[in-house]
Amino acid sequence: MIPKTMKRQEEELRAEREEKEKEDEEEEEEKEEEGEVEENTAAEKNGDKVDDDDEDDGVRLKKSFVKKCVGGAEKKCVPGIIYLGHIPPRFRPKHLRNLLSVYGEIGRIFLQPEDGQVRKRKKRSGLRRCDFTEGWVEFVDKRVAKRVAASLHNTLMGTRKRQHFSSDLWSMKYLHRFQWTHLSERLAYEQTVMQQRLRTEVSQAKRETNFYLNNVERSAHLDNVKKKRTRDGQQVEEKTWDFTQRQTEDEIQIKKKNSISQRHLAKAHLLQQKSQSNISLLAKIFNTNKSE
Repeated sequence: MIPKTMKRQEEELRAEREEKEKEDEEEEEEKEEEGEVEENTAAEKNGDKVDDDDEDDGVRLKKSFVKKCVGGAEKKCVPGIIYLGHIPPRFRPKHLRNLLSVYGEIGRIFLQPEDGQVRKRKKRSGLRRCDFTEGWVEFVDKRVAKRVAASLHNTLMGTRKRQHFSSDLWSMKYLHRFQWTHLSERLAYEQTVMQQRLRTEVSQAKRETNFYLNNVERSAHLDNVKKKRTRDGQQVEEKTWDFTQRQTEDEIQIKKKNSISQRHLAKAHLLQQKSQSNISLLAKIFNTNKSE
């Protein structure tokens, strides 16, 4: 039997080990958070900032926030970003802020609007509203963002039955090590690509119009020259365009069939000639046998 004092000592040692492990984990988490905060502050010094999509509010928040703890000391909180894969129709940033601000302090919000072609179709049908396809929400504390994404994913969005998005489900995902600068870089890249595409389309249209106008002017000049020559009694040589039209698929197939049939006929003719030569030889042989 093990005495009770030994059991107590073992229990105390286990408790001390567990406390040390917890302290080590907390220190590692704090170091990671401090490293992320330093990266965010460096990005701020370089001038990487993005405005909120809700331009009416005009809110611009920094990437590192300061939060007061229970003891009164100030602690830097690293922001966390959640990705929203589904945005129901008639859903606006103010609705998103009102629904999620209950769980924690929210920073910036950005909702991606629909494509321009989809808007044009809606305007033709009589709808003028602009819906959104996806969104990003920034929480002041990344721990709160993780909890919100884990608890609200695949749950009902609306809290009341009268809300038009009450039957829709949240589609959330916490973006690990994702910063707001990544989103701003992506949006800037898409904007530059769109501008470059528009420039190329405009330049192509200008080339086509210039080519067409030059040809019109040339044809008008040639018509004037032709009229003058006819008035003076000179002979006008009409230019004819000599070009061969490309064969269609049916014509190519007919040509192939004809070439194959001609080959077969040539082979048959050769076989017939060979057979005739053999017949003459056989006739000579058989005639000699009969005479004998």
